[in-house]
Amino acid sequence: MDAQGSVALVTGGASGLGRASAERLVEAGAQVVLLDLPGSAGEEAAAELGDTARFVPGDVTDEEQVGAAVALARSLGPLRILVSCAGIVSARRLVGRSGPMPMAEFERVLRVNVLGTVTVMRLAAQAMAEEPLDGEERGVIVNTASVAAFDGQIGQTAYAASKAAIAGLTLPAARELADARIRVMAIAPGTFETPMMAGLGQEVRDSLAAQVPHPRRLGRPAEFAALVHHIIENPMLNGEVIRLDGAIRMAPR
Repeated sequence: MDAQGSVALVTGGASGLGRASAERLVEAGAQVVLLDLPGSAGEEAAAELGDTARFVPGDVTDEEQVGAAVALARSLGPLRILVSCAGIVSARRLVGRSGPMPMAEFERVLRVNVLGTVTVMRLAAQAMAEEPLDGEERGVIVNTASVAAFDGQIGQTAYAASKAAIAGLTLPAARELADARIRVMAIAPGTFETPMMAGLGQEVRDSLAAQVPHPRRLGRPAEFAALVHHIIENPMLNGEVIRLDGAIRMAPR
């Protein structure tokens, strides 16, 4: 699928991987709708991306707010691309010094990372299914998993479970939406330079970078965005989770 002339909805689009993906798609000729929290830098991001970008404040777990973003995207042209990057991280052991993990925290991570992703997926897929065919397909959905889905570390139980769910739904969703000529893919990034990572401190970031076999550094958001763009353009990529991690395999801690 050619991004040019299409409309893309990018969640978590105000910063990090989402922002880089939005920038890449704008450069490729797409119109982009950024969906991110009201307190995010979404307005500034859309302004910097230019006239073909719009920002919609909203929470991916709120069906009405997601619906408003989908409606805006459809008003701009054919909605053919969804890139889901919205998510949160949690670092807490199942049983810590203060006792068992509060279930509310586990549920919050699953609500944002899994239910939020699925909320956007189902509404965007419905809209895509109503669009005319563009050659042999109608749309492409790219979700964000994580290497934690496969080798999560101690303290990542909730996060790893949420990202494993994204990995696990990729194939059945692709099989289901194939009838509508919509592809579903997921990217499982390793350690990337994102606002989340920036809060860890230089020493921790250097340690994480040293664990990557090659290239021995943190990933760059533009590299994630390049893979998103390739997935959109390559019609044979469907129903698969691609690790984008420099061959890292996370240690237990």
